[in-house]
Amino acid sequence: MGYQLAPAPQPIAIFAPFIARQTETLVLREKVMSLSGDSFEIKLQNGQPILRVQGSVMSLSGRKSVYDMNGTHLFDIVKELFHLIHTTYVVEDPRKKKLLEVKSSFALFGSKATATFTNANGAAETLTMKGNWFDSAADIVDEKTGNTVARIDRKLLSGRDLLFGQQTYALTVAPNVDMALMVALCICMDEKNNETKSY
Repeated sequence: MGYQLAPAPQPIAIFAPFIARQTETLVLREKVMSLSGDSFEIKLQNGQPILRVQGSVMSLSGRKSVYDMNGTHLFDIVKELFHLIHTTYVVEDPRKKKLLEVKSSFALFGSKATATFTNANGAAETLTMKGNWFDSAADIVDEKTGNTVARIDRKLLSGRDLLFGQQTYALTVAPNVDMALMVALCICMDEKNNETKSY
């Protein structure tokens, strides 16, 4: 399962411990019967768990908290409620400092969103997510190089991965790219998709 993606020429990362050393395919699977809202398990293709996402039912902003496998709180994903035209999600560290902003925009066909953040080395970064999200496929592209740094795809998964109406995505991440950062972008796109389907 998965694609081979070219390495990013420079690291694209906020969370350096999660930089992929080779092309990695992660599986994001929503937990069945989660009582706390959308909760995800994130595992490498070989089954090794790397991250845990816990949703909050009582939060208007749909807050999702992301932890490593040692239980360390890495960041939260939150919808900013005061944006009327463009749906906007932010990724905050545990002290509520904004690390990343994801804004959706209109696309004639499919979905589009732009993520802006400051890289671990201090450089400003812009990533664009484009794709047919209703068909559950999108590419995450580095605006500087035009390279695809990650690909989100449900078509790679077998029928047993789609049981019980679970949201399940394969996320392929290029070498030299932060897997935790790409997980955050995938969850933002999933949230936007779920919001659109609810109208």
